[in-house]
Amino acid sequence: MRVAVTGAGGRLGRALIEALAEAPYTGLAGPIAWHRAQFDLDAPNAVGDLIVRDEPEVVIHAAAWTDVDGCAREPELALARNGSATGVLARACVAHGVDLVIVSTNEVFDGRRTAGAGYGPDDAPSPINPYGRSKVAGERAAADAFAGATARLGIVRTAWLFGPPGNDFPAKILTAAERAQVQGEPVRAVADEHGSPTYTRDLAEALVELLGDGDGDVGGVRHLVNGGVTSRAGWARELFRQARIDIPIEEVPGSTWPRASTPPQAAILRPTPLPSGQPLRPWQEALADYLPALLRQRAVAAR
Repeated sequence: MRVAVTGAGGRLGRALIEALAEAPYTGLAGPIAWHRAQFDLDAPNAVGDLIVRDEPEVVIHAAAWTDVDGCAREPELALARNGSATGVLARACVAHGVDLVIVSTNEVFDGRRTAGAGYGPDDAPSPINPYGRSKVAGERAAADAFAGATARLGIVRTAWLFGPPGNDFPAKILTAAERAQVQGEPVRAVADEHGSPTYTRDLAEALVELLGDGDGDVGGVRHLVNGGVTSRAGWARELFRQARIDIPIEEVPGSTWPRASTPPQAAILRPTPLPSGQPLRPWQEALADYLPALLRQRAVAAR
């Protein structure tokens, strides 16, 4: 199976290329990495020629503008990159009979549900910020393109991604801890925003399983996140415990730091079973796998 990945240089794209390279169905050639030089969200119209050249059977669309505050400051650009560009890609895939899997976000939901149950794939999107609206626009543009097509469309929503190469929440909260220790202060962390931290390598392995399923049906909407729910403060507390960092955490509301975007407070995704029937492991276990490499990377950078 020839699988192409957009955004191959990004956090999830890198994990996908690594996971697909080890998948038996991608063959000796392995996956096709489409970096920004090949597929640019600001100039997507050449993707048809790219499909003709590389002849993928499936495209995983991991490229996105994920700067949520940037999206809030430039909502039209967000719609162009996350919405219109996805539609261009989808129409090109349909024209050439190529299956498409697009990666979307928990921020397509408003997070105002109070019943305690997570959002399922059949729940109607209700974004409250420009990033979420741009991702919904991409989902709908792809769905419109694939309406009546023989090729199949999959939409995979996920949340709170972390993993190499760093500059993610774990890396940022470790930097905040170092600064707080120097100043003799507690680390302030948001307590009123909840989600499921998801390790990019676990998500990539889940997508590899989905593509390699016996019936090969990638179609439909799925929610793929690591198990469990926590707040940003809870995530920081568990990270400090695992890293053996003894520093107090002051739980604060998200309004403590004014920002351009308004994140949903509880856009919690209800996980979709994978073909194997096994859920993704708890986020705490995934963090434990990631943390040693992150700490080594920071130690090397500090030398």
